[in-house]
Amino acid sequence: MNEQRSHIRFATADLPLRDDVRQLGSLVGQMLAEQVSDNFLAEVEQVRTHAIERRESGQPLAQLAQPLAGLAPEQAESLVRAFATYFQVVNIAERVHRIRRRRDYQRAGSARPQPDGLHDALSRLKEQGVGLEELAAWLPRIDIEPVFTAHPTESVRRVLLDKEQIMVGALVNGLDGGRTPGERAADHARLRMALTSSWQTSDSAPVRPTVEGEREHVGYYLTRVLYRVVPVFYETLDQAIVQTYGASLELPALLRFGTWVGGDMDGNPNVDAGTIAATFAAQRDAVLGLYVEEIERLGSVLSQSSERVGVAAAVLQRLADYRQRLPQVQASPRHADMPYRQLLGLVAQRLRQTGSGGEAAYAGPQALIDDLQLMLDSLLANRGEQAGAFALRRLLWRVRTFGFHLARLDVRQESRVHDAALAEDLPALAEAADATARAALLAPLAAGEQVLPAACGGEGQRLQAVFATLAAARASHGDGALGNYIISMAHSRADVLAVLALARRGGLLDGQGQVALDVVPLFETIDDLAHATATLRDLFACPVYRAHLAARGNRQTVMLGYSDSGKDGGIVASRWGLQRAQVEMVQAAHQAGIALGFFHGRGGSVSRGGGKTTHAVQAAPRGSIDGHLRVTEQGEVIHRKYGIRALALRSLEQTAGAVLRASLRPRPADPREEAWKPVMDLLAAHSSQAYRALVGHREFMTWFRQATPVDVIERMTLGSRPARRLGSDAGLSNLRAIPWVFAWSQARAGIPGWYGVGSGLQALVNAGHEPALRQMAQQWPFFKAFLDDVAMVMSKGDITIAESFSALSGPLHGVFFPLLRGEHALTLHWLGRLTGNTSLLAQDPRLELSIRLRNPYIDPMSVLQVDLLRRWREAGSHDDDPLLRALKACVNGVAQGLQNTG
Repeated sequence: MNEQRSHIRFATADLPLRDDVRQLGSLVGQMLAEQVSDNFLAEVEQVRTHAIERRESGQPLAQLAQPLAGLAPEQAESLVRAFATYFQVVNIAERVHRIRRRRDYQRAGSARPQPDGLHDALSRLKEQGVGLEELAAWLPRIDIEPVFTAHPTESVRRVLLDKEQIMVGALVNGLDGGRTPGERAADHARLRMALTSSWQTSDSAPVRPTVEGEREHVGYYLTRVLYRVVPVFYETLDQAIVQTYGASLELPALLRFGTWVGGDMDGNPNVDAGTIAATFAAQRDAVLGLYVEEIERLGSVLSQSSERVGVAAAVLQRLADYRQRLPQVQASPRHADMPYRQLLGLVAQRLRQTGSGGEAAYAGPQALIDDLQLMLDSLLANRGEQAGAFALRRLLWRVRTFGFHLARLDVRQESRVHDAALAEDLPALAEAADATARAALLAPLAAGEQVLPAACGGEGQRLQAVFATLAAARASHGDGALGNYIISMAHSRADVLAVLALARRGGLLDGQGQVALDVVPLFETIDDLAHATATLRDLFACPVYRAHLAARGNRQTVMLGYSDSGKDGGIVASRWGLQRAQVEMVQAAHQAGIALGFFHGRGGSVSRGGGKTTHAVQAAPRGSIDGHLRVTEQGEVIHRKYGIRALALRSLEQTAGAVLRASLRPRPADPREEAWKPVMDLLAAHSSQAYRALVGHREFMTWFRQATPVDVIERMTLGSRPARRLGSDAGLSNLRAIPWVFAWSQARAGIPGWYGVGSGLQALVNAGHEPALRQMAQQWPFFKAFLDDVAMVMSKGDITIAESFSALSGPLHGVFFPLLRGEHALTLHWLGRLTGNTSLLAQDPRLELSIRLRNPYIDPMSVLQVDLLRRWREAGSHDDDPLLRALKACVNGVAQGLQNTG
């Protein structure tokens, strides 16, 4: 399976990637011949060659589809899996090539820092006049928190990800060219073993993952990747400061991590007080276990003898204190002259008791930090900089970052569930005329002036148990373990006061009787975003809530929903609604004297807020970052950004560099933006009108379900959460954004990422706004980033393949596809005209080449998917049909090829 398009030219820096792809493609071919047959490999090669020729010559899709029609399900599944395997190795090769490029920059040193890294960011800030003192003052204000969710957008099962790690390791071994022939042979054997084992493993698990399984999946990235990478991040930052400014700084903690796994109750009946308690316990056990292992290894490093080197009196006193506290721990007589080693052994025992609840347990991570810092100070005072300080510092950074909780646990629930729970015990609340009346009833309950009755049953008892569990977790795990309480579909002051009332009933209070929880409204529809500032002002005007905020440091976090706003009103209205809401809410918070932070609920795809973090931060409104970035990471994005240590480090560097630049030197205010805002208002209105005319058509959902493989996706075992919010309502508003986007991605239409853009632009041009649009496209970072994202989505789609899917809808094809085709052409036209680009991805030639090389391998899977989908539905759409298994393989394969799901 080697690439034969010799006329395609790679950049010099990418030639090693081309060679890796050829080597791995050849390995895939050998594996297919061995595992299936030489004839099967020949068939795969014939389809591949035919697909390339069709693409390059512009032949009709039927030329590829006709020979593949009617294949036996087993034959089709094998063919799809062959192409998916090719994408598996190509994706791995591309990730390893990113490591190669990073190493090339590192070898070049400070003379050529890698773009968007920490060295690059600090160099740019210095050029803009940022001195060392200003940097030192800002660093304690930096707070970067990736939040891992269990949203089901990872189409590759965990066991296959483990095999990918083996392949990555074998390829990384060869980057420096210093392997012996024997070592190269061993690397090749590992590659072949992992590849063959993957082929022999089913692509999908037979059952949906449990919440526990999702927690273990996310825990893999936290404990096996980020735990190792975090200290290196701080070492890299320190090096960048020294190289840029010629001096070092005492670095504060800039990073922490959060998770929704085990706490996201919204629409998931499998998440409750039990999973919340289990998550706190499992994460504590995991991180304490890592500390104990590291401390035991550190003991053999810090083997200094008190007869050979000085040891601080404070260390000796701490050792004596701990011997008294833990008399059952007997040190080996051989270590009697090694005070650090003995103290570390006692520290490890305290950590074990912390996990089991023993008498010598640490009260919190600060006490462990104090012990480690005590030893570090002693080492530095006694010529120990090169005798263990490095290892101690690394452990200290881990404890400062992960504490005893690993990642802060957010809890989320929808506002309607809170209302239902309260109405069970407060009938007057259910009878309240509007949100204002509800808020008036809830205020004394939220303030503690009145007592909310104990729950009688149903949702009330479920939520009472949740808040009681959070209170218990705070008592046993500390404040640092609790993340935010997020209210989905938040509309008013009443929705926030409801949570305070429920938290009081559950006993989640601090020593002053205030609710010990940060309550975060999530604004996620176009209408909610439009009214978000008014809602926030109303909250700030509420004496009860202001008292709560004062107890929480007068800081408010607001979560922004990219997914549902896009599904609700289309991508233009979503992006502009989010941008305007941030600007207006920052102003409102400033006027109220409240520090405002945004929590960005971004997904993997552009239509759900995905894309490059650096671009998103640079395009964010002035003042909206202000040192703080909290953003969801989910599904295949977690794997792509944090699946390999070197790339995880690069991701953290890019994020921190972008936050530093946006905070210390935000882009200058551009007075033209005031003139551009009404243009964007009009564009959002016209675009949303076109989008809603499509999705609001009475037959649209029928067409959607017939013109996409959403019925297959709903049967896949991707996550523990149902695809719909409530009950069996088949409407768009009740459908989760992930299957919505995933289905259109599979059908190669990508509607959520571009539909309505062309109509909106055409309407504004007709109204005489073309000069303004051209100026915005060239000079406004927000609008330029938006157009780039739309271009990327359209590049990954294929209108011809989308037509094949649409044809499955019978008569509805004639109703909807002409609309799709017309809007597609209109959007392409105006993207080119406004940007001046000769191709959609002229600004990103590396991505453009990648998509061009990938498409001929995705095409056979897509045409097979259309044929299999038609046959499966005609046969009755049975769950045990071999056609469904082949269709699931298609979904996995296309997702691998596009590198996008939901």
